[in-house]
Amino acid sequence: MLDTNDPAPDFTLPGNNATNIQLLQFRGKHVVLFFYPRDDTSGCTRECLNFSEAKETFDKKDTVVIGISKDSVASHDKFIAKHQLTIPLLSDENSTTCEDYGVWKEKNMYGKKYMGIERSTFLIGRDGKIVKVWRKVKVPGHVADVLSTL
Repeated sequence: MLDTNDPAPDFTLPGNNATNIQLLQFRGKHVVLFFYPRDDTSGCTRECLNFSEAKETFDKKDTVVIGISKDSVASHDKFIAKHQLTIPLLSDENSTTCEDYGVWKEKNMYGKKYMGIERSTFLIGRDGKIVKVWRKVKVPGHVADVLSTL
């Protein structure tokens, strides 16, 4: 499991607007990488909106914010347009990056077990090493907590 001071695993994933984003391209900046379960669900929508609303503040702190889920690029495009999100969302349909970051977990809802993304956020330093990890994130107050850590 990844922890503080570990190198953040690099990835190249497709994002909204038919772009590919590689983590390595942001070396020299801070990166907030947040994993969320699903587009257009209440908690995930709130989390994405909160990060979007704080984008200017993150920009002033020389920090890039990126969201990742298993949803398709088409789903991300619709989600972004519907909620006017201002942050890039990447598609990890094969769960490779989710597994590399240790967020692809067995979950349990109403006695039914299934695999899914555990809502998690990674603050990655300018050098590509993990500065802080938040697991099992609760959405209210999370963005403020990330900003105060920066």
